[in-house]
Amino acid sequence: MPGIDTLPIEETLEDSPQTRSLLGVFEEDTASISSYFSQLFKAMQRIYDAQNELSAATHLTSKLLKDFEKQRFPLGGDDEVMSSTLQQFAKVIDELSSCHAVLSTQLADAMMFPITQFKERDLREIVILKEVFQIASDDHDAAINRYSRLSKRKENEKVKNEVMEDVYTSRKKHHETTMHYFASLNMLQYKKKIALLEPLLGYMQAQISFFKLGSENLTQQWEDFLTNIGTSVQNVRREMDSDAEAMDQTIQDLKEASDPLYMPDPDPNTVPVNRNLTRKAGYLNTRNKTGLVSSSWDRQYFFTQGGNLMGQSRGDVAGGLVMDIDNCSVMAVDCEDRRFCFQITAFDGKKAAILQAESRKDCEEWIATINNISKRIYLSENPEEIAARVNQSALEAVTPSPSFQQRHESFRPSTQGRPKTGRSGSQCSVGSESPALSSLSLDSLVASDTPIQFDIISPVSEEHTSQAKSAGQGRTNPFGESGGPQSEESEDSILHQLFIVRFLGCMEVKATENADVIYETMRQILAARAIHNIFRMTESHLLVTCECLKLIDPQTQVTRLRFSLSSVVLCASHQENKRLFGFVLQTAGGRVDGRPVTVCYIFESNNDGEKICDSVGLAKQIALHSEMDRKASQKQRELNKAKEKQQEELDKQKQIEKDLEEQSRLIAASSRPSQTAADGQVLVLSNSQSEDSDVGEEGQKKGESEA
Repeated sequence: MPGIDTLPIEETLEDSPQTRSLLGVFEEDTASISSYFSQLFKAMQRIYDAQNELSAATHLTSKLLKDFEKQRFPLGGDDEVMSSTLQQFAKVIDELSSCHAVLSTQLADAMMFPITQFKERDLREIVILKEVFQIASDDHDAAINRYSRLSKRKENEKVKNEVMEDVYTSRKKHHETTMHYFASLNMLQYKKKIALLEPLLGYMQAQISFFKLGSENLTQQWEDFLTNIGTSVQNVRREMDSDAEAMDQTIQDLKEASDPLYMPDPDPNTVPVNRNLTRKAGYLNTRNKTGLVSSSWDRQYFFTQGGNLMGQSRGDVAGGLVMDIDNCSVMAVDCEDRRFCFQITAFDGKKAAILQAESRKDCEEWIATINNISKRIYLSENPEEIAARVNQSALEAVTPSPSFQQRHESFRPSTQGRPKTGRSGSQCSVGSESPALSSLSLDSLVASDTPIQFDIISPVSEEHTSQAKSAGQGRTNPFGESGGPQSEESEDSILHQLFIVRFLGCMEVKATENADVIYETMRQILAARAIHNIFRMTESHLLVTCECLKLIDPQTQVTRLRFSLSSVVLCASHQENKRLFGFVLQTAGGRVDGRPVTVCYIFESNNDGEKICDSVGLAKQIALHSEMDRKASQKQRELNKAKEKQQEELDKQKQIEKDLEEQSRLIAASSRPSQTAADGQVLVLSNSQSEDSDVGEEGQKKGESEA
């Protein structure tokens, strides 16, 4: 079986945001495991309890196994061996769904016991350890805050010792709790496979023993398959035991090696200061002004990247730019009676940041590192290399990694030496490509000659666009709206959904086949914003209806932009940051050559971007069904009119035939000669004959008058 993804126990003491982010992935995976195993447990419970519904319960189990590869497990979601194994299990269980016999003790011992033990013991242990870990983390944060507030001027040795002892105790408790919690989560990756395979293995063995070996459904091939699965389970168990022993040994070693590191301010003689660092990362307290004379201190994770100082709070996906440290000045300062404070001032003197380290050693290392970076950048590199590497650093800061392992590595600041980067003093235009961007070779997705627009310039009305087009202006609306008149959306539209969004930017693109063009546009716009320090965003209300998309000013309720729903060809949200989404708009043609202009718009929302994309997709489906219903009703009306016209023609033809028949009968009656005897005697008619003759004469006269 493929390797098991594990949490790094060695990084539990550092407790960086990257480790916390990776922990969140494992906790999400644990929730998915609990949800999936709950369904599987119910299915197997139905097999055991419902004797008369054995066939239905077996079919449900088969269905759950077939859907295993569709489950979204953050960890191990691409385990093809497990998926193929479960598919084979699903096949044989589906064949056994026609059997209606009752299995009692064998099912209870071989199937229900392992999964019940996993659900009641292992998953419950994870829940308890999570609560203990959260309590230990809160206690450690509270102890650090008390330690950070120690007075520098009025130093009380007794209070200081108590606070330091409290930090030592809470940090040690937090470290040990975190290591055990991480070890349990790592073991859960093995236990979930065992808990998934053992019940199925027991179920199959019970079925084989009940229907006897050699039956039509259970051949020698299935026996070999089950033997291989049993061997795989034993291999996983042995691997788990070996990994558990290694983790226990690692925990013991880390306990012994980390004991001196629990103290917040170690002795400089024991741990010397390293003044040759060119990269550094760690937690610092940053001072934020809340008023003219008041301020607050927030604990944040800082790290250096190229010529920039980056900051990242817990829960953030990536770090953000705090300030440039190119040619800056840094020195220790006294600030609000706090110890180990230092100030970083930008080269132009317009921006400064006051930070507080945890110890004197940490403070001196931060000062030395920033000085080394600033000096090294401007002595060893030329401006072109500086500009190229700053652009690459910005791309790395905003580009998500494709897998969770690469994402974790990109989040963690590297400690290995690499060439230092800086930012050039000259600024390039937003639409031009830097050397780092041009090296990506993405001309197939994004147009190379288009600028990036970061703001909505002014409200655009369709009437103005139509007038401009009729007047012969040859330029395209910068937001991709067509100049033709559009119908007002009906007040009784089926769909009306409103979302709060912020406009990040838009640019012209080439390809519209898949969502990669939206992801690439997001990457370029976010990279350009980071490079040019553009942080302002325009907030709007996005209204989704069955006719169009509208961007409305939340203050004036004026429509800033209006897109026809038929022009939206693609919509997708970011794979990692679900708050980012975008859509591709294709206009009828606004350039000289007449080809369609395709523009990609990127937004950030307060909600999940997938919900907005689903809303747009629902609106397009409703509009499509409405159009199909309209065409169907129109066709039905045309058919009804044709049938009515055909019926009228038939009625006219029948009336004509009836009139002709009546005239023929009258003519025949009127032309009948008077009957006389051959000898000249008059033939006497009876009363009835005379009456018929009178009637015939009257009909003949009437017919002649009508003619």
